[in-house]
Amino acid sequence: MSARTEQPTETAIQPQGSHHWVVTLEIPGRLTSTQSSTFTPPQGWTRRDAFAAIRDELARDNPDLARANVTFFALEPNQL
Repeated sequence: MSARTEQPTETAIQPQGSHHWVVTLEIPGRLTSTQSSTFTPPQGWTRRDAFAAIRDELARDNPDLARANVTFFALEPNQL
């Protein structure tokens, strides 16, 4: 019988984007969705470009959100 030595495994840390965002979308009386993540916008993008890309991505995942009202949106540099 051989002794087994377990080596700790490192969890791969996923790189984060340069910006952190939070958005709340609402279809009154039906659905409210708050989501957040990070991303790195391409060179030259504006806050408006980032907002449109984030909203489009959320709508691809849930088509009902394409018609939702935006009740909150924040986009900040991802740093302390």
